[in-house]
Amino acid sequence: MIRMRQLKSSLSMWSILSVIFILLLILPTLNIFISLFGEPNDNWLHIKEHLLKDYIINTITLITFSGLFTVIIGTSLAWLVTVFRFPLRGFFKWALILPLAIPPYIAAFTYHGLLNYTGLIQTFLRNSLDIQVSQKYFNIMSTKGAIFIFTMVLFPYVYAIVKAFLEKQSADLLENARVLGRNSVEVFIRVVLPISRAAIIGGVSLVILEILNDYGLVNYFGITTFSVAIFRTWFGLGDLDSAVRLASILMFLVLGILVLEKIIRGRKKFSATSTKLRPISPIQLKGTKGMLAFGYCFVIFGFAFLIPTLQLVYWAFLTYKKILNYKFIEFLFNSILVAAVTAALIIVIALIIANYCRIKESFISKVYSKITILGYSIPGAVIAIAVIVFFINLDNSLHGVYSALSANSGKLVLTTSLAMLIFAYIIRFLAIGFNSIESGFEKVGKNFFEASRMLGMNVTKTFYKVDLKMIKPAIITGFILVFVDILKELPLTLILRPFNFHTLATKAYQYASDEMIHEAAISSLIIIFTSAVLIYFLNRVDKEEK
Repeated sequence: MIRMRQLKSSLSMWSILSVIFILLLILPTLNIFISLFGEPNDNWLHIKEHLLKDYIINTITLITFSGLFTVIIGTSLAWLVTVFRFPLRGFFKWALILPLAIPPYIAAFTYHGLLNYTGLIQTFLRNSLDIQVSQKYFNIMSTKGAIFIFTMVLFPYVYAIVKAFLEKQSADLLENARVLGRNSVEVFIRVVLPISRAAIIGGVSLVILEILNDYGLVNYFGITTFSVAIFRTWFGLGDLDSAVRLASILMFLVLGILVLEKIIRGRKKFSATSTKLRPISPIQLKGTKGMLAFGYCFVIFGFAFLIPTLQLVYWAFLTYKKILNYKFIEFLFNSILVAAVTAALIIVIALIIANYCRIKESFISKVYSKITILGYSIPGAVIAIAVIVFFINLDNSLHGVYSALSANSGKLVLTTSLAMLIFAYIIRFLAIGFNSIESGFEKVGKNFFEASRMLGMNVTKTFYKVDLKMIKPAIITGFILVFVDILKELPLTLILRPFNFHTLATKAYQYASDEMIHEAAISSLIIIFTSAVLIYFLNRVDKEEK
């Protein structure tokens, strides 16, 4: 009886903590929908009549064409490196993931600096070849240019997911199709694409969500999407009500995309007829075919990662004496501080919720897991507005407490603090940490947990002495992934950072916005280099686990 009471007490503690965290996740978003029932102001009526249509068209144009091109490039590259062997195939298998290390806004100002009138290409054409070219051929600051940038830096989402899926498929599928007289192109179209549909949709969904979240690229290129509109309405007009309404429309757009994803995936499932799967054995491509495969991979890798990185390295050599000072150390420290603290908090919260969900298998635990991963599908601008509304209401409720503690206390204490930014990060990136921890729990199973309970340990002691040690790799992976995403994050940081608080991302964007592109190089390179090293590390860890 005593042991049962101790077990129930432990479960109650995990349950209570999980409920608290889940409520903190959903309350800010609920505030957005509650605010919709108020009377619209004149700003909103003007936006609705004259501007809303452009926001919708621009946003849908970007996600449609960028999504289409990332599917074409990502799926074809995954097919190439999985099914064929060609020069440097082993390098490209992991290197084609590296463009994820470059945030879209960094790629945007890098390519603009490369292609503008004083950039490397036009300068070379004028000075070395005496060729004068019309500026319209080099104008990347357009919707077409934005689609190109999004495609180049986001296709790895589709590539990585489809590649992982194909690596788990049986070689019999492809060999049977070849025996029936199908060539490689027909096998790809009639076999690979149908069985990879779920993986492709999963990858392109992440691409679309990243585009909806982006603010830096579209604002730098002057394209008015929903995220830009939310920023301008809040910062330019100081109109929180209209910003909330724009955020709510963007939320409904995201929900529509998620529902459409489920419909497109459908209920078709493909499974092997045998438990013994023979992995795909790559076919050697010789001569021209091998060089074409290499050339295709190299061109994509070059445009997506190599060219912008080399351009930033060149700019860094021009400006490092000017940039590397105590102020830069402060920006670097700020970035590491908020990323490390938030990543640690996210891992703790994810551990608590994931552990409760696996112990208490019920409808409520399933709901918790869905809510936990919902934040990543919400654009940063929406989360920022939701958090602002939530913290303003919270500060208004606590004003009496502030006055009691200090007569000179301001009214908006939490709203102007770093706590608001960290809270928003937790909502946005908890899904990444939770998915990693949940995968770790699934891998170790519940046998050791149940054995520990039979030996008299309660849930909490078992967690500390058994579970925590067994899922250590998942904890490290989750921490790294969250750290990298926060290091690159721009929209949330720009809106919610305290006054005069800069990170590497915000400083790089500020330099670029002020037409000081060369000065943005070192901050950008640190973000890219850190992300690339950690991506490579995770790729090696994943290989070793396999």
